Amino acid sequence: MQTAATQLAIVVPCFNEEDALRVTCAKITALLGRLLDQNKISDASRLYFVDDGSGDRTWSIVDEFVQNGLPVIGIKLSANRGHQNALLAGLLYAKGDAIVSIDADLQDDVGAIEAMVDRFHAGWDVVYGVRKNRGSDGFFKRFTAVCFYRLMTSLGARTIHNHADCRLMSRRAVEALREFRETALFLRGIVPLIGFRSTTVEYARLTRHAGKSKYSLRRMLVLAADGVTSFSVFPLRFISLIGIGVFAGAMLVTLWALWVRLFTDKTVPGWTSVVLPMYFLGGVQLLALGVIGEYLGKIYVETKARPRFIIEDVIGDSSVKSSSLLDPVRAADSTRVP
Repeated sequence: MQTAATQLAIVVPCFNEEDALRVTCAKITALLGRLLDQNKISDASRLYFVDDGSGDRTWSIVDEFVQNGLPVIGIKLSANRGHQNALLAGLLYAKGDAIVSIDADLQDDVGAIEAMVDRFHAGWDVVYGVRKNRGSDGFFKRFTAVCFYRLMTSLGARTIHNHADCRLMSRRAVEALREFRETALFLRGIVPLIGFRSTTVEYARLTRHAGKSKYSLRRMLVLAADGVTSFSVFPLRFISLIGIGVFAGAMLVTLWALWVRLFTDKTVPGWTSVVLPMYFLGGVQLLALGVIGEYLGKIYVETKARPRFIIEDVIGDSSVKSSSLLDPVRAADSTRVP
C-alpha cells in the first residue's frame, strides 16, 4: 500500500501542439489540484511537457506556463526524435513516485489518471489505460488497430489490447525501463516485459480538441514495423517455411517433368513453364531479402548505440512555486486561450 503523499509526474510529449497546449495544460493542472485537495498526491507533483523539436510556438507556450508559476517543467529536445523517444525522455527525466504518460491531444481521457493513481495506491506498479471504445476514430484507423493488435498477439508479443501510451508506472518500473537499451523503441511492447504487477483502467476515447494527428499512415506503418521486428523473429522463420514449400513444389514439378519426358510423348515446349516459375521464385527471393534487410537494418542501428535523444534545455525545475497546485482556478486562468 502506497502512502497518500505521492509525488506524481505527468509526462506529455508534444510536437507542433500550439493549438491544443493551453487547454491540455489547464485540464491537467486542474486535475492535479483536485488530487492534491483529496490528499492523493503531494504538492511536489509536476506536469512535464517534452517538446520534440516542434517548429511552431509549442516551446514558447510551455515557457509561458513556467513564467506564470504553474507546476510545469519543460523539456526541449535538440531535434525531432519521434513520439516514442520524446516519451522516453520525459519518463526518464521526470521525478516522482508515480509517472503517468498521456498525449497532448487528450484523446485519452484525463479523468482516467485519478483511477490510475488509486490503483497505484493499492499497490500496482503499472496501470495501463485501455480504450473501451474507439468511436472517435475513423473506420480505417479502427480496422488497422484491430489488425495490428491481433498480429502482435499471434507473433507472441506481449501487448495490451487497445492500449496506446497512456499508462502509470511506479518509480521502480521506470528504473527497470531504463535498463532497456533499444534504439528502435516500441514502448507498448517493452513495458509489459518489465513484469511487475499490472492492471488496467478503461476509458472512452475522446475526439481531438485542436490541431491534427501527427501519426500519418507512414509513421503508423513504421511504428508497426518496429513493433513486429523488435519483438518477434517469426517473419524470418516464415521465410524458411516459404523456402521449404517452394523447394517441395519444385521437386514435385521436376518429378512430373521427368515422368512426362520419359514415359509420354506429350512434352510441348512453351514459355509459360519457364516464365511463371521465374517470376514466382524472383518474387519470393525479393520478399526474403526485404525481410532479412529489415532485421539487418535494426542490427546496424542498434550496434551504433547512438543516443536516442539529446535534451537541449530544461525550464521550470527550480522556478515552480510550491503553492501552484493549491489554486486550480488560477491555473486555468493562466492557461486560457487569449
